[in-house]
Amino acid sequence: MKKKNGLLLVNFGGPRSIEEIKPFLVALLTDKDVICSSLPLVLHKLLFAWIAKRRAKKVVHDYEAIGGKSPIFDDTEAIASALREKLDGPIVTFHRYLPMTHARFLKDIQALNDCDSIRVFPLFPQFSYTTTGSIARWFSENLCAKTMAKFRWIKSYPDHPAFAKPFQATIQKCLDEHQLREEETLLLFSAHGLPKRYICSGDPYQEECERSFELLASSFPKAAHQLCYQSLFGKEEWIRPYTSEFCRDLNVAMKNVVIVPLSFTSDHIETLYEIEQQYLPILKEKGYNAVRCPAMNLREDWIDGIAKIVSSSHLLRNAMLIRHGNADCCACCRETCCAKAENSRN
Repeated sequence: MKKKNGLLLVNFGGPRSIEEIKPFLVALLTDKDVICSSLPLVLHKLLFAWIAKRRAKKVVHDYEAIGGKSPIFDDTEAIASALREKLDGPIVTFHRYLPMTHARFLKDIQALNDCDSIRVFPLFPQFSYTTTGSIARWFSENLCAKTMAKFRWIKSYPDHPAFAKPFQATIQKCLDEHQLREEETLLLFSAHGLPKRYICSGDPYQEECERSFELLASSFPKAAHQLCYQSLFGKEEWIRPYTSEFCRDLNVAMKNVVIVPLSFTSDHIETLYEIEQQYLPILKEKGYNAVRCPAMNLREDWIDGIAKIVSSSHLLRNAMLIRHGNADCCACCRETCCAKAENSRN
C-alpha cells in the first residue's frame, strides 16, 4: 500500500489587521529563541511584552503605509491552496506569531493523523534557530508525541536549484521591467539580520545566507554584488555589513541599485516598508536609480519549486532543529563584539 504523506507549511505569520500588531509583537519578542536573554522566563516575558506594546504603537504607521496589514498570512494560505492542486495528501499551515490562529491549527493538524509521515516545509530558505528552530520548539511543547513522531523536516534549502531558479527569474524580471542593464547595476542582497552572538554560538544562518548570495550572484556575472543585513533590533552587535550603513556610505560608478530581499520569500513589512521607505530614499538622494526587487511571493515557478524541494530534500526529525543552551559568546568574543558596537557608535 502506498504511504500517505501530509505536508505542513510553516511561516512567521504577520498581523492581518492593525489590531493584531500588538499580539503579534508580544508573541515575537517574548520568544526566547528570538531574543535570548539571561532573565528568568517570567521576567523575560514581562519585560519584552512591555517593550512589544510600546513598539506596537510606533509601527502602526509602518503597517498603515503598506495597507494596514502584512501580506504573509494570505500568501502562505494561497501557496497551500496552490500546492493542494499539485501534491497528493492533506496540507496544513502554521503561523508562528499569530497566536489567535493556533487553536485552529491544533484542530487542522488532526487532519494529518492518518498520514504515515508529515513533511514540514519552512518558508525560510536559510535555517536559523530564531525562525525554523523556534517553530520546531513550539511543536515540541504543544503537540502530542504521536504526531511529533511523524514529522520529517526540510531544514533549509539555501542553494537548492528549485529555490534558486525562480529567484533568479524574479531578479531578471525586475531588471527587464525597469530596463536596467546588468553591467550598470549593483545587486544589493539584503537579508534579515541576527545578533552576532547567535552566530558565534552556532547558528548557521549567516553561512547559509552566504551560500544563497554566492549562487544567485553567479547568475548575474556582469553586475556588481553585495550582501548586507537589515532589520536590526536593540543595541548589541549584529552580523555585518548593515544594509542601512551600506546605503549611506555607497559610492560606486554604477547607475542602478536593485535591493534584493535574500531571506524573504514573501513581501512583508521588512520589504514593503523598510526597504521602500528607509533604504531606497537614501540611495535616490545620492543619485542612484534605486528599485526594490519583489520577493517570489506567489510565482508559479516558486510554487512548483516548493513541490520539488518537498519531494527531493534530506529530512530531519523535529528534535534536531531545536537549540539547546543559551545563545551566548565566550568572554573573548563578547569583548570583540562590544568593541565593534562601540566603534560603530563613535
